[in-house]
Amino acid sequence: MKMFGNEHPRHRDALQLAVDKSGYGSRTLAEGRAWGVAVHESFSSVVAYVVEASVIDGQPKLHRVTAGVHCNLAVNPRTVDAQVQGAAIMRLSTCLAGSEITLKDGVVEQSNFSEFTVARITDVPEFDVNIVPSADAPTGMGEPGLPPLAPAFANAISRLTGKPVRQMPFNLA
Repeated sequence: MKMFGNEHPRHRDALQLAVDKSGYGSRTLAEGRAWGVAVHESFSSVVAYVVEASVIDGQPKLHRVTAGVHCNLAVNPRTVDAQVQGAAIMRLSTCLAGSEITLKDGVVEQSNFSEFTVARITDVPEFDVNIVPSADAPTGMGEPGLPPLAPAFANAISRLTGKPVRQMPFNLA
């Protein structure tokens, strides 16, 4: 919040909603878990994530994602919820082992999902998507939920391991 100062009120509102709904700072996490936070704006919408993560047997595990979404008037809140969850799961897939995309002679080597690991149901965390109330004209939804998941997850893993996570998929070895 300090980084926003008095600027970016929509970012502040989305982040504050995610923080309030997640319990960040007001509840204690289970041992071996850590918080991670990230905020992103695209298509004139803001998505803030507060996540809970751990490392289990050397692998990162995402347990809970709380989202604060500022997309102005949410015409169909259930669609906003679905878009945010789908985008977050899509990004989660790129964070997990086995999801590396490689190039050979300028061509992507993975041709289909048999060669690229997509998050399985056992990888999918609990979600709580919250929308900032607004009567302003609707803004874009869909893509805005994708970018902030990886940095929020990486921030939590860094808190647990003491090492920065700067590459996807996350490699904790």
